[in-house]
Amino acid sequence: MALMGYDDAEPADTEAPRTTRARTFARSTRRVAGVSARGARKAGEATGRAAGVSARGAKRAGTTTGRAAGYTFRQARRATHAEGAGASGLARLIELHAFNAAGDAAVAISLAGTLFFQVPTGEARGQVALFLAVTMLPFAIVAPLIGPFLDRFSHGRRWAIGATMALRAFLCWVLADAVLNDSVALFPAALGCLVASKAYGVTRASAVPRLLPGRLTLVKANSRISLAGVAGAAISAPLAILASTAGTEWSLRYAFLVFVGGTILAILLPSRVDSSTGEEQVARTPGGGGKTSKRRTHVPVSVVLALRSNAGLRLLSGFLTMFLAFLLRDQPFPGWEDRPALLLGLVIGAAGVGSTIGIALGSMLKSVNPDVTVIVVLLVDAVATVLVAVFYGLVPAVLLGLTAGLAQSLGKLSLDALIQREVPERTRTSVFARSETVLQLFWVIGGFIGIAVPLIPQVGLGVAAGILVGWVVLVIMTRKRV
Repeated sequence: MALMGYDDAEPADTEAPRTTRARTFARSTRRVAGVSARGARKAGEATGRAAGVSARGAKRAGTTTGRAAGYTFRQARRATHAEGAGASGLARLIELHAFNAAGDAAVAISLAGTLFFQVPTGEARGQVALFLAVTMLPFAIVAPLIGPFLDRFSHGRRWAIGATMALRAFLCWVLADAVLNDSVALFPAALGCLVASKAYGVTRASAVPRLLPGRLTLVKANSRISLAGVAGAAISAPLAILASTAGTEWSLRYAFLVFVGGTILAILLPSRVDSSTGEEQVARTPGGGGKTSKRRTHVPVSVVLALRSNAGLRLLSGFLTMFLAFLLRDQPFPGWEDRPALLLGLVIGAAGVGSTIGIALGSMLKSVNPDVTVIVVLLVDAVATVLVAVFYGLVPAVLLGLTAGLAQSLGKLSLDALIQREVPERTRTSVFARSETVLQLFWVIGGFIGIAVPLIPQVGLGVAAGILVGWVVLVIMTRKRV
């Protein structure tokens, strides 16, 4: 029995500790599970709070960005619609010009790596001269052909402007394929873009008087349009560069989209663009003492004088572009020997800044007399060139670039205003086309002179100063005779 009792008791004594341990283990497991559940719940709550914070932060960032974009848009719209420009329809033309400049900037950036703009450091001057001659082709087509053609269709300006946009959109798509496949269509398509761009310029300029509000002068209206172009190009250039990182053809396709938008805006221009109601159809004849004639065929004296003044400004611009490009590459200023391209960019950039300042001044000044302005800016250009020829250096060269850009900008605004004011509607587009041709011709002549003169600063700049001073005397004497 004792043995049996031992045998019966042994399992009971063994089972009890096992049960206790199992219960203890279960309780521990439950506690761990509870802790884990609470930890998971807290982690989930923390994650949810973090996600909520991130969502709110993203929402706030999006709201801030949207407000900034909305504010920028409202300010730009307020600027384009100010002083009656919105009611007259001029604001739409200003916005259209921003699209035009944006598309042109994209095309220029796209073609910067092609044969049209590849000018290696050691390239002969003869090759650069050939490039200058090629730039005259669009103007040779615009003046004798497109100008008179557009004059015949003065009641279809919206469609004429839209056609220049649509044509460039089509040619940009052709250019994209030509660049991708190295096609022979590259040259004619690029030339077509240049011609269409110049045709747009003369057509748009001739339409400005039809949309001019009573509170704006022609100089201020032209300045606002030019400022919109600067803004459009400044915004578009980074986008085109970004698109070109995927290939040159993509920046051209981006330009295609811009010109498609421009085509739509051109069609949506107000009907006043196609109406000549209230326009003056006659103007002063040269030496006519203010008399008018309905069969007037001559360009007014004031326009001729303004064109001659601008010709001198363009001649200096072409000269400085070519002469300094070779001079600063061959004889950079001390300390800039390893950075001639940056040095040239500094001078050219100063000219760009001066041009922008000139446009801004034309927009802000309450009254600008274009007849006087064209003479003053030519005189200032001549004086600046003489001073730089005598005191040649980095600072004087940069100041000359700034002055040349400022003078050219104000001179062109004044010339456009005089053509819009003095030339009858029936021949205005032809006069714009011919004036653009003359100005480009003088730019090319200045470029040829810059290539031909010796690369000696005092000699080259002295030649330019002498020519410009003589041109000032010629313009002033002509003005006194009439």
